[in-house]
Amino acid sequence: MWRELLPIGRDSGSGGYRRYAWTAADADCREWFKAQAAARGLTYEIDRNGNQWAWLGDPLAGDAVVTGSHLDSVPDGGAFDGPLGVVSSFAALDELLRRGVEFSRPLAISNFGDEEGARFGLACVGSRLAAGQLTVDKAHQLRDGDGISLPQAMEKAGYDPETIGADPERLARIGAFVELHVEQGRALDLSGDAVGIASAIWPHGRWRYDFHGEANHAGTTRLVDRRDPMLTYAETVLAARREAELAGAVATFGKISVEPNGVNAIPSLVRGWLDSRAADQSTLDTVIAGIEQAAKERGERDGVDVRVTRESFTPVVEFEHALRDELAKILGRDGADVPVLGTGAGHDAGILSASVPTAMLFVRNPTGVSHSPAENAGEDDCVAGVSALADVLEGLACR
Repeated sequence: MWRELLPIGRDSGSGGYRRYAWTAADADCREWFKAQAAARGLTYEIDRNGNQWAWLGDPLAGDAVVTGSHLDSVPDGGAFDGPLGVVSSFAALDELLRRGVEFSRPLAISNFGDEEGARFGLACVGSRLAAGQLTVDKAHQLRDGDGISLPQAMEKAGYDPETIGADPERLARIGAFVELHVEQGRALDLSGDAVGIASAIWPHGRWRYDFHGEANHAGTTRLVDRRDPMLTYAETVLAARREAELAGAVATFGKISVEPNGVNAIPSLVRGWLDSRAADQSTLDTVIAGIEQAAKERGERDGVDVRVTRESFTPVVEFEHALRDELAKILGRDGADVPVLGTGAGHDAGILSASVPTAMLFVRNPTGVSHSPAENAGEDDCVAGVSALADVLEGLACR
């Protein structure tokens, strides 16, 4: 399975993946998922929001145990973020069938669409739509860098955008959702454990900063006469680092657009996107307020108008304690002490937690690098993750 997925959407220059929602690479990943379902005789479905499902047992029976993740990527992302969870889900099912267990609850494997938000700027679109956390009107307003709307992209890919929206009936049939994911950090590497359990997801969001200045000639305009938004943007990037470091949080300007984007032209507009996360809401609020204040103070000095728009936000997610404790009990039956750790990365499991009981397993990442072609996990650790997921699914769905 891993070898089949590896070449899909891989850029030959960077070695990273560009599996953006509703593109050809995304379609190839979806065909791969469909083929895996067919190879195991599973009931295959696509829901109203384009999320994929592969069912063992009756999809309508209710109280189902669901596992899975996503197959899309960030720009030049790594091979493990998302796909490891989907591949491990199919491998865990294979292991359960090899064990000859008897299922007492329906089991499903899922692939949620557009989790990374690389194309339309909003993360977890598929799960947000299903959970009713993204309205149809706002979804229809989403556009990529070429001005193509989400409905247009879905329609071009062969899906009906008129069906999208909240799907409470489907979510009501899920008794538990467990997502396996490569750890996006080094906590497990430092503790020496192959697999861990998630405790919570930090509150996090994305903010767009628009710095409006005045376009002018780079060679003939005196420095004192300039209204250069790039200066204000640069100071805001530094302020984000300062505020995050003081608060023990993280803040990143990872995307930028410039108009008119000429080497010999002072920009008229610089637009930057901020991603910030913290262990608690109060800390995150402090960081965001500090960055915005610094941006506007510098903007006044530079004659630049600063406008801030919050594009997305996810509050702190505490995974259901009962399900989390059940996972710890299942994985600790041999006396092992399974680490429980928080994470600053968002996931579909976090979105779905408001509607269904959810939990997460993390697989060790020896370098902690993620959202990069250098992202990695050892084969032995991946196998340990499959084994742990199989044990959890057996404990939940075969009792």
